[in-house]
Amino acid sequence: MGYRELQFSKDTIFLVTGGAGFIGSNLCEAILNLGCKVRCLDDLSTGRQANVDMLSSHKNYEFIKGDIKNFDICLEACDGVDFVLNQAAWGSVPRSIEMPLFYCCNNIVGTLNMLEAAREKGVKKFVYASSSSVYGDEKNLPKKEGIEGNLLSPYAVSKRANEEWAKQYTRHYGLDTYGLRYFNVFGRRQDPDGAYAAVIPKFIRQLLNGERPTINGDGKQSRDFTYIDNVIEANLKACLASHAVAGEVFNIAYGGRENLLDIFYGLTAALNVDIEPIFGPERAGDIKHSNADISKAKELLGYNPDWSFEKGIKQAIKWYRENL
Repeated sequence: MGYRELQFSKDTIFLVTGGAGFIGSNLCEAILNLGCKVRCLDDLSTGRQANVDMLSSHKNYEFIKGDIKNFDICLEACDGVDFVLNQAAWGSVPRSIEMPLFYCCNNIVGTLNMLEAAREKGVKKFVYASSSSVYGDEKNLPKKEGIEGNLLSPYAVSKRANEEWAKQYTRHYGLDTYGLRYFNVFGRRQDPDGAYAAVIPKFIRQLLNGERPTINGDGKQSRDFTYIDNVIEANLKACLASHAVAGEVFNIAYGGRENLLDIFYGLTAALNVDIEPIFGPERAGDIKHSNADISKAKELLGYNPDWSFEKGIKQAIKWYRENL
């Protein structure tokens, strides 16, 4: 069962932080489609107003422009809320290496502000975005919760710190928290622009424009690419999860592996273009291979992802063809 059959009371209020971002805007849209109310909090530093413009006239949608580094804004946003889906963060491993202090203030202190505000306002459950980056240099595949290596970037440190803070809020303050370790999420509304854009939308845009994409390294690195609808399912099922598994973290992926060269040539075939990549240097802080063991999420959250990479990439290509 995907997320569309999940049952929430129609007067349920969700807060999605980072709600104008790629993942956040998809969550907001899904929640409205379930007939519930959603409050979107975003400072539009990395999120885009265009991602949520189509929601602005919906009677169950509310937008707050604000920064999670501002505790008063966090309190305001959490007022009357049942469930928090905390997506607000700055991504990108390379950028975090350039901006460590900012990543600490934004990703760690900002999330701590949200945890405290959720506790003070009596939120039922706090679901938050973690990352596969917390596995660091752990070599074994598939990646399994509880077997982590040395962290390789300030971004990874920020996500690991958030997991530890969330456990403290469950242990000491009675706030049910659920951490979702996302593995390379892709899909509609993912930003293809900028030096730190995710690889799939960036490749698609460049190929559509007749440009040669750059692959960092030899292209043999592999990732557990995860379609956006699987992530929506995980967030909503975490809101219905048992109190007994509060404080835990869960791998959220499909459980497969795709290497970048295969993806690149699959995209050139799908887009009917004859373009070869440029090979650049490996990026600092990147891992070579990533693949998730999702058995814990299946068992304890009822997570059952419907969207394989092959099924998801077809939808992603279709969306970018229509919207770029």
